[in-house]
Amino acid sequence: MVIPPWENQTTIAEFVLRGFSSIRQLNIFLFMTFLVFYILIVSGNILIVLLVFFSHHLHTPMYFFLVNLSFLEIWYTSNIVPKMLLIIIAEQKTISVAGCLAQFYFFGSLAATECLLLAVMSYDRYLAICQPLQYPILMTGPLCIKLASSSWLCCFLLTAITMVLLSRLTFCGPNEIDHFFCDFTPLVHLSCMDTSLTETIAYATSSAVTLVPFLLITASYSCILVAILRIPSGTGRRKAFSTCSSHLTVVTVFYGTLIATYLVPSANSSQLLRKGFSLLYTILTPMFNPIIYSLRNRDIHEALKMCLSKKPSFLLG
Repeated sequence: MVIPPWENQTTIAEFVLRGFSSIRQLNIFLFMTFLVFYILIVSGNILIVLLVFFSHHLHTPMYFFLVNLSFLEIWYTSNIVPKMLLIIIAEQKTISVAGCLAQFYFFGSLAATECLLLAVMSYDRYLAICQPLQYPILMTGPLCIKLASSSWLCCFLLTAITMVLLSRLTFCGPNEIDHFFCDFTPLVHLSCMDTSLTETIAYATSSAVTLVPFLLITASYSCILVAILRIPSGTGRRKAFSTCSSHLTVVTVFYGTLIATYLVPSANSSQLLRKGFSLLYTILTPMFNPIIYSLRNRDIHEALKMCLSKKPSFLLG
């Protein structure tokens, strides 16, 4: 009986995340920068969640989906950044195989969920602009809950398929991952088994949860554009466009960074550049989302003013 080559090799128990070891002289600067960004991401998205929760005039489908997106961004960033900060400042670079697989699972699931949530939000804007009279009847509370919950459930289940296949792989060394988190490609490259099935299924599932929502978003905004151009007054067109401009900006930033990241060549010379692009969708995009949605949003401004104008109960005499 022929013994597979990996049977004679020692299975590793942990990985080493190299992070930004090639620019170690910038460790303090990187740590402080990423720490500030992380605090801004968490505080900004928590602020949006609280504003929507406590402001009754924000209890609409659009803000319900925005709360889901903000909650996702908090979890998404917290899955990666704290460990990255430890790698940078304490040089605690090791992570167990189980911990690495868990980090990839949550990263993949949350990234896929964001794609579906953005598609759901574009559908909401399509109904609001293209079918305004039927919008309250079509986009009901139960439907919003079903759309959001199905987005979460579908993506976590799909990513679980890839996760199961990854967990069945044997990792024999080397155990160094030249990245600041556990992504799919570096993981499969460290396996000493045949990974063709795992890569094929991962490619199929990732394509489904990125391309299909992107096509739905494109179709929704094509209809929205046509509807806006049919509005006779310039004021009406600007008002209609303002209701979806924030979401369109977030979609552009999110998909733009994903495309830029995975179109970069995988050669060693571009690895630092790949890490830089990865930072765009793991840190900058989650940080910009609350800024984009609140910068020109009159409802958010009013909710924030109302909260700031309320006196604490212990000051009321």
